[in-house]
Amino acid sequence: MFDKGLILHTLGQIDNSLQIILERTSEIAMADDFLLSSSGMTLLDSVCMKLIAVGESVKNLDKLTNKELLPIYSEIPWKRVMGVRDIIVHHYFDVDADEIFHICKNDIPILHAVIKRMITDLN
Repeated sequence: MFDKGLILHTLGQIDNSLQIILERTSEIAMADDFLLSSSGMTLLDSVCMKLIAVGESVKNLDKLTNKELLPIYSEIPWKRVMGVRDIIVHHYFDVDADEIFHICKNDIPILHAVIKRMITDLN
C-alpha cells in the first residue's frame, strides 16, 4: 500500500500546474503566438517548465504507488506524459512550439480532468 496523503499532495501539485498551463495559454490561438514575440517566448518557456514539473511528478507518482495507480487510468498515455518531460529537459533547444501548442490545447484538458478524477477517487 502507498502513502495516500503523499499521493494526494503530488496529485494536487500536478493539478495546480495543469491549471496554470491552461490559464496561461488560454489566449494562445496558434503555435506562432509563442514564437513571434518576446512575451510569447517567455510564455513558451513557462509552459515548458510546468510540463517538466508535471512529467517529473507523474514519474514520482508511479514510483510512489509501485506502478499500481496509473494503469487504473489507462485513458492517459502516461509514458508519453513522462516522455515530454524528458524531451524538454534533454533536447530543450529542439522543442517544437507546434507540439507544445498541441499538448496545451488537446492533451492538457484531458489530463487535467483525469487528475481531478484521481483526486476525487482517492478522497
